[in-house]
Amino acid sequence: MNDISIHVCRTATVLNPDQSRVLLRPFSPGDSQRDGLIIARIMSLPEDRVGPLLKEICAEFSQRHQRIRDLFLERFEQVRQMLPTDRELSEQRRLLIGSYFLAEYSLESAALFNPSIVPHPDQTGLPTGALRFVLSLRATGEGHISSITFRTGIIHPDHRIEVITPFGFLTEPRQIPNPLYEKGLFARKLFELGLTCEFTRRVMNKLGDSFALEELRGSIDAEVNQARQPDGMLHEDQIAAEGIWMLARSNYEVEFRPEQQLSERILFPATPSQRNGIEDARFVCFQNEDGSCIYYATFTAFDGKVVMPELVETSDFLRFRFITLNGPAAQNKGMALFPRRINGLYAMLSRQDNESIYLMFSDNVHFWNERKVLLNPTFPWELVQIGNCGSPIETDAGWLVLSHGVGPMRKYCIGAFLLDRNDPSKVIGRLSEPLLQPNQYEREGYVPNVVYTCGVLLHKGELIIPYGLADHATGFATVPVDEVLAAMHSEDG
Repeated sequence: MNDISIHVCRTATVLNPDQSRVLLRPFSPGDSQRDGLIIARIMSLPEDRVGPLLKEICAEFSQRHQRIRDLFLERFEQVRQMLPTDRELSEQRRLLIGSYFLAEYSLESAALFNPSIVPHPDQTGLPTGALRFVLSLRATGEGHISSITFRTGIIHPDHRIEVITPFGFLTEPRQIPNPLYEKGLFARKLFELGLTCEFTRRVMNKLGDSFALEELRGSIDAEVNQARQPDGMLHEDQIAAEGIWMLARSNYEVEFRPEQQLSERILFPATPSQRNGIEDARFVCFQNEDGSCIYYATFTAFDGKVVMPELVETSDFLRFRFITLNGPAAQNKGMALFPRRINGLYAMLSRQDNESIYLMFSDNVHFWNERKVLLNPTFPWELVQIGNCGSPIETDAGWLVLSHGVGPMRKYCIGAFLLDRNDPSKVIGRLSEPLLQPNQYEREGYVPNVVYTCGVLLHKGELIIPYGLADHATGFATVPVDEVLAAMHSEDG
């Protein structure tokens, strides 16, 4: 047993959920029939009442949202088909109708937790020894729907952590209307999904080496019309058509306006697989072999029944590309990408069986086919399950991985282990006791007795650990990395 002391310093910085951070979201109180009745009632209002009512609504909400009139008009266009008339409406009435089909959603009304931290792409204007960072957090609101929100901050030369207070209006990005797809990559994803039938081949044969979403839609529609039988379309062709379109819509791109502060940008669920949340994003600054960097984040998409690991990538936190992960090893929760290739391959940690940590390698970041058990629950504080707490950190001693363990009374603690730098399938060290466990001030919250992180940062010999407190708020701790490494027990005994 090592007798090395680890000096974990909890900081005074705590990020609590802020119910005033609201986003305008589409709202529908019922089915299309009820929506139509609501529109009919709005249509029955005299024109001289429309203007004053709209003015009242704008006065109440325009200080809470940017471009509110534009948002009203955009929402009106989405419900226009339910109008009981084809006659042209005044702009004021169109604005008013749009306002009835929007609602404020409080992103953080329930929780702000499970953070990850990466270096900011802009490190200009800082004193020597300081580092600007991007903090991603899981914001959970009404209906337990989770989205990704951001903060920025600075690690000062004395290791003091400053998180910049968020301000401004929360906004979602615009979806890139017609993204391009690589035919070879898309076809491989279809193969992994078991959608390589004759119908699929005919659809893909109509497309070039790269194609846009509209071109794919046209090719699908053409084959659907061609494949229709006297008694209707073949069932297997219908399944293939729906599967091709769902895959395309699940791989999409979004973009924020440059003038929006990072803390104003919200990544809200946008596809059926994400319907009930984008959970526990693990961001990593990934270094390509040419020296360039890109940010990847693995996250858990939840549709209310099934959890699916997915990927998002960005180079600037303005434009984000959402990507499906495929292959038999792309399943369950807690996938975390290594920050560079190892021996020419991408490497990933994951949890395939709900209780152990696995290691995977792949020649393509989109596809994960093979896996092997890396660590099993061993110590009393982790006998229920273990998993990673974000991407591995490269040190001279090896790959340092923070882990989480679940023990008696479903208590979550944070531990650590060390992997060989050249062969991460070799575990060369492990903490036998938790590095961080909930204290008396951290155990109360939405889910009691939980500390959890989705990614840490190593800066000037100090581990910077943002961590969720009882699935409610977020705190920070620092610890010298040398102390963590020195306290590890060799896995060779």
